[in-house]
Amino acid sequence: MTNPAPPQWEVYIIETKSGKLYTGITNDLDRRFNEHKTHQKGARFFHFSSPESIVFRETHPDRSSATKREIAIKAMNRKAKLSLLQKEPGDSNG
Repeated sequence: MTNPAPPQWEVYIIETKSGKLYTGITNDLDRRFNEHKTHQKGARFFHFSSPESIVFRETHPDRSSATKREIAIKAMNRKAKLSLLQKEPGDSNG
């Protein structure tokens, strides 16, 4: 019997209905987005403006690297985040 592959972690950005951007990490983006939409275990951030869509996702091999990237993205100003969203898929790691 083989061991299941370890979960891949993703950094994601969700745009709210009011246009704000929320950055987070997860190992199951579909589940996490649903939690945000239904306010089940979702961030308090979404109590003020509902999540609209996932506008960015980036895969990482482990939680540590995903967390480091999340911190780096959260430190960006809005203009830098919007620039990140314009990059081609596959160009966003880094």
